[in-house]
Amino acid sequence: MQYRPLGRTGLEVSSICLGTMTYGEQNTEAEGHAQMDFALDHGINFFDTAELYSIPPKPETQGSTERIIGSWFKARGNRDKVILATKVCGLSQMTWFRDDGAPARPTRGQIREAVEKSLKRLETDYIDLYQLHWPGRPVDLFGANPTRWKSAAGEETPIAETLDAFGELVKEGKIRHVGLSNESAWGTMKFLSEAERTGGPRVASVQNSYNLLNRTYETALAEVSLREDVGLLAYSPLGQGYLTGKYQNGALPEGSRTALFQRAFRYQVPGAEEAIEDYLAIARDAGLDPSQMAIAFCLTREFMASVIIGATTMEQLATDIGAVDLTLSPEVLARIDAVHQLRGNPCP
Repeated sequence: MQYRPLGRTGLEVSSICLGTMTYGEQNTEAEGHAQMDFALDHGINFFDTAELYSIPPKPETQGSTERIIGSWFKARGNRDKVILATKVCGLSQMTWFRDDGAPARPTRGQIREAVEKSLKRLETDYIDLYQLHWPGRPVDLFGANPTRWKSAAGEETPIAETLDAFGELVKEGKIRHVGLSNESAWGTMKFLSEAERTGGPRVASVQNSYNLLNRTYETALAEVSLREDVGLLAYSPLGQGYLTGKYQNGALPEGSRTALFQRAFRYQVPGAEEAIEDYLAIARDAGLDPSQMAIAFCLTREFMASVIIGATTMEQLATDIGAVDLTLSPEVLARIDAVHQLRGNPCP
């Protein structure tokens, strides 16, 4: 396993991060515990969750993933072995997170309530990396980088208020560092400038979608990452499983996330299937597992802090972790860039 710096925090995180959003929905508590045991045994020291999880979001399962991680910490007594990341909701009309039934907002009061509840579920007294799951302002595509601009309007929570709330919790020792998720270059720089202006906590990372079908992070945020030491935590490195090839030609495997929940609209757009086939052909020609090739590509990026993997089976988990041992040849990387030049970012 490789280890990389998490911003300027002084923490070294595994280049593979264990994503846990299936725990409590597609995976049982016992399966979640087994995955975490396996990950830790294979050098992964970085776990990611959220108050929202499990996925898909619904009142009945909200917080279940954090509870499963908490029961694992309690059973194993190994909280000190893990760098733990979780998230608080941004602007949303979902009303089941807060005791008063208010729609989710990253305000001072809501953030404090969210942290206290997460700490209780996680059975810990501190969170290593506390992330804003998506912006507190109305933006398209969760605030990441769309290929076409779409205006959005409505109420917003000032970034200054959100950062100030994070700062209070850092001073109290309940969270150690802060991060963003589904954020734009402007939003990231705004948080950084606000921290510099006020002495508040400095953003350590940005957790955005990044994969062969969506390299929009490179257009603006990559430079922010490198110049400001704010590493990317890449989620969906396999494009919700589409880069494995299992959905090609209209296939819909039983038990797959798309079959269960139909939440993969990002990967069911014109041009996506053709791009996926081109990348699968590269893997076939090179004799590579397509999942490992896709993850290994993400690991080659100089702005990458860690790649978040998620699996519902131990076989998938072992395959994905094995990507750390794969070195892509210059020829494979050149072919990947050639496909990207032709196909662009069909799934931002």
